Amino acid sequence: MAIRLLAALIALGLLHLQPQLACWRGDAGFRRWVNQLADTSGVGRVVLAVLVPVVVCALVIWILHRLPLSDLLLLLFALAVLLFSLGPHAFEADLEAILKAPDQASREAAAQVLSDDGETVAWRSADLGEATAYAALRRRFGVLFWFFVLGPVGALLYRLARQLGHDTSLALDAGARTNARYLANALDWLPAQLMVFTLALVGHWDAVIGAWRRWHQQAAPNSWYLSNPDFLGAAARADVLTDIEGGDGYIEERTDPLHELRRLRDALLRALLAWLSVVALIVMGSWLH
Repeated sequence: MAIRLLAALIALGLLHLQPQLACWRGDAGFRRWVNQLADTSGVGRVVLAVLVPVVVCALVIWILHRLPLSDLLLLLFALAVLLFSLGPHAFEADLEAILKAPDQASREAAAQVLSDDGETVAWRSADLGEATAYAALRRRFGVLFWFFVLGPVGALLYRLARQLGHDTSLALDAGARTNARYLANALDWLPAQLMVFTLALVGHWDAVIGAWRRWHQQAAPNSWYLSNPDFLGAAARADVLTDIEGGDGYIEERTDPLHELRRLRDALLRALLAWLSVVALIVMGSWLH
């Protein structure tokens, strides 16, 4: 776990200094592999497409464990996999591009990058907050969650499942696309739940938890894999709208999407620090034992 924490800290620091590293996504090999599986379909194609790269990743880790300087080699390999997985754009850099855009048209164009599914992001505080929360899940928190739980194998599994289920440029049959989305939704479920509770802790507890509860009261039992984690979007919207309603009386500030984006960016940064702090405590606890 200590190596994973160190790799995560280095990766986040590198992406802060060099955001273009998140665009390092040499996925041509994965695309060729998916195309070679054209004679399969449905769930079988999804399993083969994702399982083989994940098994190769696990095999590399097994080999590195048996080499001299194994800890250093494992750190470098974990860092490389994590940088690959924290994409396809640097989350923090995308937010900065919106905030620093010179005019309204540029801001609205920059906001569209937050959507990985090609859906239009409306220039309204609640919609922008929802898109920001989903981007944070899929470009940062989801990857980090599975990285801390399963190591590089988990981060790679999450990234490939996400790409397979939502990258429309991949030539997949309808059955494979549907099952790939089921897998991506299932992998989103746990980190999205943790994001909601962390966002509630660093934001507006009553509003966020209230929205989360209402969503779960209406959700189907199998929604954890059939649909996107919409409870996260509902929680983010509730957090933003509560902040607007509790403004300081200045209409232009209370309804300004940029103001809410800055506040949500800071809240998500505090949430990230909370996650890293918990992992650090786990590492220190293991050392004490």
